Amino acid sequence: MAATDDRETESGIPVKPVYTAADAPASLEPPGTYPFTRGPYPDMYRGRPWTIRQYAGFASAEESNARYRYLLARGQTGLSIAFDLPTQLGYDSDDPRSLGEVGRTGVAIDSIADMEILLGGIPLAEVSTSMTINAPASLLLLLYELVAEDQGVAPEALRGTVQNDILKEYVARGNYIFPPKPSMRLTTDLFSYCAERIPRWNTISISGYHIREAGATAVQELAFTLANGIAYCRAAVDAGLSPDEFGERLSFFFNAHNDFFQEVAKFRAARRLWARIMKERFGATNPKAQALRFHAQTGGSTLTAQQPENNIVRVAIQALSAVAGGAQSLHTNAFDEALALPTEHSARIALRTQQILASEGGTLDTADPLGGSYYIEALTSELEVRAWELIERVDELGGAVDAIEQGFVQSEIEQAAFDWQQQVERGERVIVGVNRYQEEEPERVELHRLDPEAERRQIERTARVRAERNAEEAARTLEAVREAASGDANLLPVMREALRARCTIGEICETLRAEWGMYDALRARA
Repeated sequence: MAATDDRETESGIPVKPVYTAADAPASLEPPGTYPFTRGPYPDMYRGRPWTIRQYAGFASAEESNARYRYLLARGQTGLSIAFDLPTQLGYDSDDPRSLGEVGRTGVAIDSIADMEILLGGIPLAEVSTSMTINAPASLLLLLYELVAEDQGVAPEALRGTVQNDILKEYVARGNYIFPPKPSMRLTTDLFSYCAERIPRWNTISISGYHIREAGATAVQELAFTLANGIAYCRAAVDAGLSPDEFGERLSFFFNAHNDFFQEVAKFRAARRLWARIMKERFGATNPKAQALRFHAQTGGSTLTAQQPENNIVRVAIQALSAVAGGAQSLHTNAFDEALALPTEHSARIALRTQQILASEGGTLDTADPLGGSYYIEALTSELEVRAWELIERVDELGGAVDAIEQGFVQSEIEQAAFDWQQQVERGERVIVGVNRYQEEEPERVELHRLDPEAERRQIERTARVRAERNAEEAARTLEAVREAASGDANLLPVMREALRARCTIGEICETLRAEWGMYDALRARA
């Protein structure tokens, strides 16, 4: 907040002392109708409550499976799988580059043997599963499909989402493998594959969450996320897919940040912008392809190590903004995540936060409860205008891929992050417990500790998979992957056969690296 009484949202949008009818539209469309500002469904949560989807995964497949079953037994309604860094980067647990990182930020998955354990005892025909994975997204989805097949579950019955958003990796997270163009090919190959085999699966979750975590403003989160969505749609159309068909399976992933009213307006503006994009740019006439649906997660970067129990309040406010803004699913962070992976205690508080909102907060009763608020409507329109201006700047650079390759998007986010940090250090932005209302003594919080033996057990299991499989079949299927990568056929069928032959994720990714090379961000921006 500025030092004077000239107040702004977190994105620098000026806030007036009072808003009146002159700041709001004369009328609002009903929820469930174009441009879906008020929600994608007519009655919203009365007919379809949001999915409580707590993100979890750590150490081994066994430990993660136990945490999923713990959460499902306590009322979670969908799985959300976190993978460790080696898995995200396409390295097996026994790769020297994986040393010390196995199971640290999520579960380690090297082969179908791990996925069988991870999903053991979980009825895949009954749960909806989200997998946060990008560069090797197609491989993890194929493993999920193969395990479901062993359970006797047909591909058509599977429901869920795979993140599969590689563009934001070049912008915000850095967990890419291949250059942008072959990465986009994998994305559209997955679109085509699911259209034929897994029609109920959401084939991409276009993520603004990590863009915001990297320091972007709400306006930048909106603009760069939707610009990436435009790039994916363009690639899908160029691959011969129909926007009315693949558009139904697109979903988005947004950050629920601290500025409550701005966040509610941001979600509403996102739906309005995307409906316009799908209708005007891609000619989509199917309302389901025009209506933006999104998952939200409370802001990890807002959590503080100082006075960590304050994070419970932050998370509740952020979660309420996502619900008031019409999220289709939601993850609430645990209060201790600035210090370590969540304990069962902190994970349960995060889960109960959603359940209290749903059961006691009156949040399921009516669609778009803040619609018509002079302030909310003015913010929605202002965010829409500012985000559209930024999307047009990306267009002028040739679209999201070109803007990323030129470093424009990265530079904009870096500047916003720097400005924010400067405001915090000057005391212009108050962070309770950090730059105001500090305590002299740090709070003692019980932290989750990883089993130090988990990495060794994981490496041993991967070695057994290699030793016990049919070596000739594995070599043959890897060669088929290499041949497909050098051509233009859909890669997923041959990769599925390689995984069925118990090839590892690392082996398949190494085959693709040999054909496509690896992306070097420093060289690309030099």
